[in-house]
Amino acid sequence: MAMTIKTSPELWGEDAQIFIEEAERNGKLPTPKLSESQRKVLSNMLDSARNIIFPPRKD
Repeated sequence: MAMTIKTSPELWGEDAQIFIEEAERNGKLPTPKLSESQRKVLSNMLDSARNIIFPPRKD
């Protein structure tokens, strides 16, 4: 069974209502976009992560 904010035991009443209202406000905000330089940095980091050998080789 999937847990939703309305069925979460941690948030009830006013706390749940505040959370839902804030989530709805945030959902209307524009989605941030990466600049081309940020995209290149992220791409380089992901490529480096793909080349990590775990566990490390013992030479």
